[in-house]
Amino acid sequence: MSKYVFGVDVGGTTVKLGLFDKDGELLDKWEVPTKTENGGEKILPDVAASIQRKMKEKSIRKDEVIGVGLGAPGPIDAEGTVYVAVNLGWGTFSIRDTLSGLLDMKVKAGNDANVAALGEMWKGGGKGCKNLVAVTLGTGVGGGIIVNGEILTGTSGAGGEIGHIHVQDGETEVCGCGNTGCLEEYASATGIVRLARRALESTSEPSILRNRPVETLSAKAVFDAVKENDAVAIQIAEKFGEYLGKGLGVIAGVVNPEIFVIGGGVSKAGDILFDYIKPYFDKTVFKGCKNVEFALATLGNDAGIYGAAKLVLE
Repeated sequence: MSKYVFGVDVGGTTVKLGLFDKDGELLDKWEVPTKTENGGEKILPDVAASIQRKMKEKSIRKDEVIGVGLGAPGPIDAEGTVYVAVNLGWGTFSIRDTLSGLLDMKVKAGNDANVAALGEMWKGGGKGCKNLVAVTLGTGVGGGIIVNGEILTGTSGAGGEIGHIHVQDGETEVCGCGNTGCLEEYASATGIVRLARRALESTSEPSILRNRPVETLSAKAVFDAVKENDAVAIQIAEKFGEYLGKGLGVIAGVVNPEIFVIGGGVSKAGDILFDYIKPYFDKTVFKGCKNVEFALATLGNDAGIYGAAKLVLE
């Protein structure tokens, strides 16, 4: 009887892998390097070889494995086809068919942020909910939308790219996507630094943020200063909260989630984030979508492997 499942989270520098039982208990986890040279041709063979080594180590037969789920950056459709993952060197091809061919097992694949959202719904901050939006505030702003327990992928797997909602006209700095005025430019870790730099340049008001070199400014430094009631840091946090709160209000009006689960490096600031996000969310969201919970993600860097495993158990 099949009782195991593997979850794989492909990142730009490392691939995280997890071995789970069918109830979602994590039995083992490990990493292998992500070899992006030559169009990333070694990534999936390395994943397959690593899974096969683990099966040998644990004396797991192939007929005991339900399948392998995989999350990776880039648009990935419901059939497991990736439509270019630039930081992995991948073009357009079927992850599902390629990895399944290497392992002779069932394989499912999805966008990494969407898969992480599934993990948080299953075993993390959104446990017990079937309609949620996971927001990852890291170097960029990632998002995953779950509707009735299923990932919203869209036509080409680009559903849930909430970081690229347009929130500001007149922006001159260009987002990584090539547009300007994206949510990511103000609500990510780098976006908060942008807001901090601009705030410090526009006022001579005293701030503990001035006591450090500009190049060492960080989102953590801003929220540490907020916790010390630094006036300039509070202004920065207000601006961050305004952009993200309004952006989440727009999303709520479209998908009507039960809960927003906030993760990523910025989320380490804790519940104080909600003090700045929720007032702007409440002010702008459609009243029929107001009763949304906010929670911090709880799975951290393991959200991707949990969600990948859940893909196969769907």
